Amino acid sequence: MAQKLSGYHRALDLFEGVVGGVTRDGWDRPSPCAGWTARDVAGHVIGGQYLIRAMATGAEQPDVAHDPGRYCAGDALLEWRTARKECATALTPEALRRQVPFGELGDLPLGDFLGGYLLEPLIHAWDLAQATGQRVRLDPDLVHHAFATAQIVAGRYRADGRLAPPLTVPAGSDELTRLLAFMGRKA
Repeated sequence: MAQKLSGYHRALDLFEGVVGGVTRDGWDRPSPCAGWTARDVAGHVIGGQYLIRAMATGAEQPDVAHDPGRYCAGDALLEWRTARKECATALTPEALRRQVPFGELGDLPLGDFLGGYLLEPLIHAWDLAQATGQRVRLDPDLVHHAFATAQIVAGRYRADGRLAPPLTVPAGSDELTRLLAFMGRKA
């Protein structure tokens, strides 16, 4: 199971690096996510850790899409590290075997879900970097796996308005450019 989660942990590490690079005046800047600031993007991913913890424990799942900045009201890096640690503590071997819903694909073990969940911290690391003027390099292996997940979940997210329509890219574009365009973002 640890190997299945290595991509997930690498994506979390990447996100943490971007959070740590945001300057004090960067949190209120607009992000590529319509209507969200940098703080909202970070709060969404921080809230995502609490969502995963709830999935691991069977607790009620928090809504991380509405008012996500509430998860990031103070020291964002400290709040991120706290949420990540609390989530990691809940990811016991038993919790990773717990069946969780995955849309029209049905239920699957939480450990398998997390293998695809790396899309969230990865794409939002890019969003946060764009909002705060940081350069970020996204691991091509993570991009590849995130793109596969994006193709599975995009329809549902577009249907409920949480994802912009895909953009067109020139033929021969690299996979990161294609992923970003698929997710409604310009590289």
